[in-house]
Amino acid sequence: MNSRRLQRVVKLLSRLPGVGEKTAMRYALHLITTSEPLAHDLAASLAELQQHLRPCSICQNIAEIAAPNDEPICAICSDNKRDRATLCVVARVHDLLAIERVGAMRGGYFVLGKLLSPLDGIGPDELPIGKLLRRIEDGVTEVIVATPPSVDGEATALLLKRELETYVDKKGLKITRIASGVPHGGDLEFADPITMGRALAGRQAI
Repeated sequence: MNSRRLQRVVKLLSRLPGVGEKTAMRYALHLITTSEPLAHDLAASLAELQQHLRPCSICQNIAEIAAPNDEPICAICSDNKRDRATLCVVARVHDLLAIERVGAMRGGYFVLGKLLSPLDGIGPDELPIGKLLRRIEDGVTEVIVATPPSVDGEATALLLKRELETYVDKKGLKITRIASGVPHGGDLEFADPITMGRALAGRQAI
């Protein structure tokens, strides 16, 4: 394909997570060969995303705004039925959505946006710790650390624990960590040692 326009679209699509060059080419060819106005509708919808979606000013979740000067506040932070005393800290918006699908968390959230990762040049100063601390000052009594059980996730959890210890002594803040163990339907023989150890440590009475 010698079309520079097609090559540019393929290059842009291949920058999306999980989309390789072949998949990007398949998407691009479908968009230009389908008889439906899919390409125009998609372009218009993407433009609207840029105009009307912003990070929430409170928790950094995705918020929709009607006008450019509106303060972005997401549906969760504007829900008065939420428990303001409980705050769940996650790494990404994807993690927030995964927890919301379960329906077991009725508190608020705070999205870090990234994890502590020295190899990638992400140190403590790159995380919005100051904004998190200001959020905790607003009547939060429990912080649930819901970073993933990876090396970077554990390092971030330890950093958060260290930063929040002052509030434990001053305000009686409770810091908890989500449990990790054998997934439902999984076989024990395939569980790694860390997962198995946590499953045993987090055992409950039946």
